[in-house]
Amino acid sequence: MTTSTRGAAKAPAVLVLEDGRIFRGRAYGAVGETFGEAVFSTGMTGYQETLTDPSYHRQVVVMTAPHVGNTGVNDEDPESGRIWVAGYVVRDPARVSSNWRAQRTLDEELERQGVVGISGIDTRALTRHLRERGAMRVGIFSGATVADDAALLARVQEAPQMTGADLSAEVATKETYVVPAIGEKRFTVAAVDLGIKGMTPHRMAERGIEVHVLPATATVEDVYAVNPDGVFFSNGPGDPATADHPVAVMSAVLERRTPLFGICFGNQILGRALGFGTYKLKYGHRGINQPVQDRTTGKVEVTAHNHGFAVDAPLDQVSDTPFGRAEVSHVCLNDNVVEGLRLLDQPAFSVQYHPEAAAGPHDAAYLFDRFVTLMEAERA
Repeated sequence: MTTSTRGAAKAPAVLVLEDGRIFRGRAYGAVGETFGEAVFSTGMTGYQETLTDPSYHRQVVVMTAPHVGNTGVNDEDPESGRIWVAGYVVRDPARVSSNWRAQRTLDEELERQGVVGISGIDTRALTRHLRERGAMRVGIFSGATVADDAALLARVQEAPQMTGADLSAEVATKETYVVPAIGEKRFTVAAVDLGIKGMTPHRMAERGIEVHVLPATATVEDVYAVNPDGVFFSNGPGDPATADHPVAVMSAVLERRTPLFGICFGNQILGRALGFGTYKLKYGHRGINQPVQDRTTGKVEVTAHNHGFAVDAPLDQVSDTPFGRAEVSHVCLNDNVVEGLRLLDQPAFSVQYHPEAAAGPHDAAYLFDRFVTLMEAERA
């Protein structure tokens, strides 16, 4: 829940964590109150893509980079039609924008969209706290919403947790839309929108793919009504343990042996469809500097991440699943978290990170080519 009033941009603000830790600063963006899960992002650039990523729905994002807002905001870089973060935390916001593409300041955009934030706090200390204690519920209060610390803490502790949250339908498109192929059309892909970023269908369109983006509630009949050469499951927010409907649809796609590609939430959906469990990470992976090894080639990629849950699959053995043999194809070199899965007996794979990465890096863009190769082989 977010309430806001315009103006009073420098009003006092308070950030309250559910374990009682409190940080005091100044309002940034809208003035009011907001609640969510406190998480941190290690990216030094790409804040506009972060803010508009639907996977951040109901999360309050702490930026570890101290200076944020330097390049302002434009109308070309958003990954969706609105800002999705529940709140925003920065240390030293830029006083002016300095970029030829900037159309307004980040502070103005946050205020315009009613996003409550806080600035002037020690984000390094807050990040260290979250690394030690784990992601947790948080509230930001500014202006007239600031009250007694105990009262604010009680309100934070009443807020819903991310574990058990079913959120993909809240951020997904309500109606099917089509992103046409750029140049000659080669393939048709049905993309199930669980919180898709705008750059994802664009990356496929660049490869001659016409993308039909379907709502999260789409049935298997809806998927095959577009006569797809391949099926894609997108990123998205929430707990994958609640995603029974997408798991059922993906299982039906796997039964038909249609080429399949999943990203982030889609990776967790594939994990569940194959019979693996999922679990919540202590503080997740968020940023654009995460090292991942592609075990099929041995190469290490610098990758963009935004996930707080992961697949519980064995790292060093091939597993038997209802759809044939499967293995972990990618792994995070920081903590050995599963970052990709692939089936060995049919054309299906997924990754936990973001190969579309509009703000960079682009090491993993080859995964879209890998999807094309699967569709080419199936057609042949």
